[in-house]
Amino acid sequence: MAPLSVIAREWLRIGLIGFGGPPAHISLLRDLVVRRKGWMDARSFEDANAACSLLPGPGSTQLAIFCAYRVGGPAGAVIGGLCFVVPAVVMVLLLSVVFLASAPPEWVLGAGAGAGAAVAAVAVRAGGDLVGPSYHHAMEGHGHRLRWLAYLLAGIVAAVAIGPYLVLVLVACGLFELVRRSWFDGSVSSWTPAGVLVGTASTGGIGALAWTAFKVGALSFGGGFVIVPLMQGDAVDVYHWMTDAQFLNAVAIGQVTPGPVVATVAAVGYAAHGVGGALLAAAVAFAPSFSFILLGGGRFERLRGNEKARGFLDGAGPAAIGAILGSAVTLAGGIDEGWQIAILAAAAIALLLLRRSVVATLVAAGALGAVLALAGAPLP
Repeated sequence: MAPLSVIAREWLRIGLIGFGGPPAHISLLRDLVVRRKGWMDARSFEDANAACSLLPGPGSTQLAIFCAYRVGGPAGAVIGGLCFVVPAVVMVLLLSVVFLASAPPEWVLGAGAGAGAAVAAVAVRAGGDLVGPSYHHAMEGHGHRLRWLAYLLAGIVAAVAIGPYLVLVLVACGLFELVRRSWFDGSVSSWTPAGVLVGTASTGGIGALAWTAFKVGALSFGGGFVIVPLMQGDAVDVYHWMTDAQFLNAVAIGQVTPGPVVATVAAVGYAAHGVGGALLAAAVAFAPSFSFILLGGGRFERLRGNEKARGFLDGAGPAAIGAILGSAVTLAGGIDEGWQIAILAAAAIALLLLRRSVVATLVAAGALGAVLALAGAPLP
């Protein structure tokens, strides 16, 4: 067991320097708990990482909480998890105050419009990086090429056409694959999910914001960028908390800050109900991750060998990747000016062909947008 002060210091360090999303977080955590401190052996860490990938919600956040749980028990999980996620939430909130203000300076609007124009390319990069591993995993297991493609396409179509109800398609794909596999194996499983809340609040109040945040934290199979289509429909089209341009700004903010991408939900919360809304949205979105680890405890690692969980994810996972790819269409739809289209094209070349850093590309796009705004370019 490590002292709680050490856990706080080390997890806070990762939360502050963890630029680059889940791959960077996993690498930093492995370096800390396996190589430097020897708190976990390599096999235990890989099992924990695999188990986290089977859970809905932000996988790298759950891994950070679980590693802290292994090192410091329940208290360590709470302290380590908070130190990992709070820096990202604070940074997102501070940037939201600047970029989502009612009358920000023109250079701020230009920076937001420039970075926002590039996020559609980020979505394609994020989804594209997951397609190959997902396909190979499906082919190595019980998967089938046509079913995998059908789930992928279902996610794409759902993200484009029925954004607010995307989660229903993700769950349906997972349940279909689980039931199909159970019948194929000769016995219908008696397991059924505990239940999925499918209704949404009819108004854009606190309940609606909490539901949106809950979808992000508990129902985002595939984690990471899949939260974008889950949030966009509610934030822009249903409750009108944000414009398309502001949502693009929010996504860009979530990408250029360290720590978990799910912290982006704080920007949506701020747009909906100010600082209180941001804190509520972040708390609701991250609560499931803490609950999974604290309640699962010692049984958590065994999830990796759970065939039911794997079957569900083999359906929901490809659909989630499709949703990420589909979100690129809706994100690009928020672009209004010709110069933003040029920035999107340049970002696509940088990210998809040259394989440049996401953070560096977004910062460059934002800087270019600021310069163009100061030069008199029209702003969205």
